[in-house]
Amino acid sequence: MGAERILIIEDDPEIQEMLKYSFAPEGWKLVQAKTGEAGLEYLRKEGADCVILDIMLPGMDGFKALKKIRADENLRGLPIIMCTARGEEADIVAGLELGADDYVVKPYSPRVLAARIRAGLRRKEATASLDGSKDRTFWQYGELSLDVERHTCFLGEISLELFATEFAILAHFMSHPDIVFSRQKLITAIRGPDYPVTDRSVDVQILGLRKKLGTAGDMIETIRGVGYRFKTG
Repeated sequence: MGAERILIIEDDPEIQEMLKYSFAPEGWKLVQAKTGEAGLEYLRKEGADCVILDIMLPGMDGFKALKKIRADENLRGLPIIMCTARGEEADIVAGLELGADDYVVKPYSPRVLAARIRAGLRRKEATASLDGSKDRTFWQYGELSLDVERHTCFLGEISLELFATEFAILAHFMSHPDIVFSRQKLITAIRGPDYPVTDRSVDVQILGLRKKLGTAGDMIETIRGVGYRFKTG
């Protein structure tokens, strides 16, 4: 993939060293920060292609850091993977609702985490070239419009602030109207095959997307026992 910059916000030096060693074959440029404050400062100055973020950090915890990252207009499309020992469903849901693209529970396999990073980087690149829509980058249904090339989404004249995964999901829906997708097919379409995901995590992303769509939220229809579709009629 080249020299993508991966920012690892983690205060455990052993984990930092383990990831540095494990990711060496990937050719990524690894940047390390021990606090949320330091990681946020680096992102605002230098940027990154993907972030690995722990929750239990000294000072600002991972949830607060995630919220601040997503509040920055220049960082909203950045893939963020939360990587933490806190594996309770409430923590996972909280991370996803705040805008994390993925959530990995410790202990984990570095190879699995590397695969998640590669998927995040692919998803970032694929936003502008979704399958089946390479020659078209703009869709509008009613008051809802989405422009992939400009990475904008509007409801009438109101600009909608969507996280990267929410934007990719909506773009896939709008480019394939009235087609029913299972949760796994939906994730496969935006992140690639064999990407591990739970039904709950997909449902959280859809719930958040519906809320942000406001009056257009009911265009995303739940098909019980199957998945979701974007209805236009």
